[in-house]
Amino acid sequence: MFLDYFALGVILFVAIFIFYGIIVIHDIPYEIAKKRNHPQQDALHIAGWVSLFTLHAIWPFLWIWATLYREDRGWGFNSILARELTLEDEMKLLNETVAKLELRLQSIELDNKCQQSVVTSCDTPPSKTEV
Repeated sequence: MFLDYFALGVILFVAIFIFYGIIVIHDIPYEIAKKRNHPQQDALHIAGWVSLFTLHAIWPFLWIWATLYREDRGWGFNSILARELTLEDEMKLLNETVAKLELRLQSIELDNKCQQSVVTSCDTPPSKTEV
């Protein structure tokens, strides 16, 4: 008789343990979202309760959804945008540098032509007939 009651107690304990275990497991994505200060914490919490009715079929997707966001980097796309802006600034700077170097090269080539020419003076202003 005692073993019957003991077995019934063990069955009830295991059933209650499994029931609360499932409830704790379904709430893990919400806890992750709360820890990361996720902007959609409430939606994750509600979706976690809905996952109980779908036998946790959507639970892995909730886990992924909760772990995608981090407060320090957001969804992870900000770093790409910042990197693109940095590269764009560097490209503008390089284009300006190349333009300055081309102008400098042209002035050096012009000076070399003037020095090599047989013309009496390159510094003399053009006469009225040349203009």
